[in-house]
Amino acid sequence: MLKTLSFAVMHFSIALLLVYLLTGSWAIGGAVAVIEPLVNTVAFYFHDKVWQRLEQRRQRGAPLAA
Repeated sequence: MLKTLSFAVMHFSIALLLVYLLTGSWAIGGAVAVIEPLVNTVAFYFHDKVWQRLEQRRQRGAPLAA
């Protein structure tokens, strides 16, 4: 769990600093650093659902490019 928390802090810090350097705004950097992981989490959920369906098709022997 400590490794996960340290990665989250690193991810937040990199996003904050990078957006600040690009925009000059700490507020925008902070907003992006908070919003980006939330959007990625939702996107990952749907990405994972697609992969689950592809795996199910593969296990049934159906071609993946259907």
